[in-house]
Amino acid sequence: MRHTRRDLHREDISRRAILGCFCGLVGASAIPAHGEADVRFGLTPVFRDNDMILLSLLQKYLARSLERPVTLVRRRTHREISSMLLSGEIDAAWVSDFSYVQDQDRLALLAVPVYSHQPLREAYVIVNKASAAMTFDDIRGTAHAFSDPDSTSGYLITRWLLALRGETPAGFFRNSFFTYSPRNIIRAVGAGLGQSGSVEGYVWDVMKEREPALADETRVVFRSEPLGFPPIVALKKSRDVAATQALATALLGMTLNDLGREILTILVLDGFTTASPALYASVAEKWQVVRGQE
Repeated sequence: MRHTRRDLHREDISRRAILGCFCGLVGASAIPAHGEADVRFGLTPVFRDNDMILLSLLQKYLARSLERPVTLVRRRTHREISSMLLSGEIDAAWVSDFSYVQDQDRLALLAVPVYSHQPLREAYVIVNKASAAMTFDDIRGTAHAFSDPDSTSGYLITRWLLALRGETPAGFFRNSFFTYSPRNIIRAVGAGLGQSGSVEGYVWDVMKEREPALADETRVVFRSEPLGFPPIVALKKSRDVAATQALATALLGMTLNDLGREILTILVLDGFTTASPALYASVAEKWQVVRGQE
């Protein structure tokens, strides 16, 4: 198991919330760009924070690095952002690895976050701290909280575990529901609205350190193998466009800039790196198992 970085700043940024259930646009940067069109960058609940300060810092950093206006586009679901990317409404996006795998033939990897020194994280299944459950099989018959049907940690891994058992959510759980936010899963399970939940391990680990009063109401009963961290992608046909290349360069160079390092500290990331599609082969295999059951 990987833990959160030891060198985290301990200021009030520790109270920032995970991107949840509201959507919209952060307006274009005011930085002059000689009349060039905005670069539109999509964010889903993969992006851990909905704090306006963080969003402002990210927009400022990208606009400075690209020397043109940048608009951050947020939506509630992974599918909304993926659809906008595939239709050309946005130029690039931070998507779930499951979303990437589903449209891999049309998408190019620009950058992958590095968390605890690796471009990896895990999927967790959690229960309320008062639960007697100790293993995944012990959550049979519970009310289960999923994140998003296009989330790896928040849906696919649990669906794969059920498929291996010849089960479906409808048959295994008493009932299930979607929260469209990893943080809302932790809240729901901690408050007893759901007795179990599928959640992003990176998010749970960060909350365990930064919001222990919330995370401590839950307990992990399953951890997946390491999985590729949700990537930043663009359409393959746009990979060599100057603005796309500049965005990738800006992300990969975050550790070299004071503002970039501040953003990484808030996100609890070491930086960004390059990766090949092979990083997501395990997710693709699990998706095939689930599809075979449908």
